[in-house]
Amino acid sequence: MTTDPDPMPQPPPAPDFDACCGNGCDPCIFDLHDLAMDEYCRALRAWKERHPDAS
Repeated sequence: MTTDPDPMPQPPPAPDFDACCGNGCDPCIFDLHDLAMDEYCRALRAWKERHPDAS
């Protein structure tokens, strides 16, 4: 079995709501997740451009 040299990006796991301490941290874990989601969306768009036949 060979490994795909260009696998489809996967979304980052969402943090549990209970993981937030509620102290107004900067950045909050939810802010970090939002940044990771932005990066994931960019990576997914680029991947789809390289793989136009993928569903």
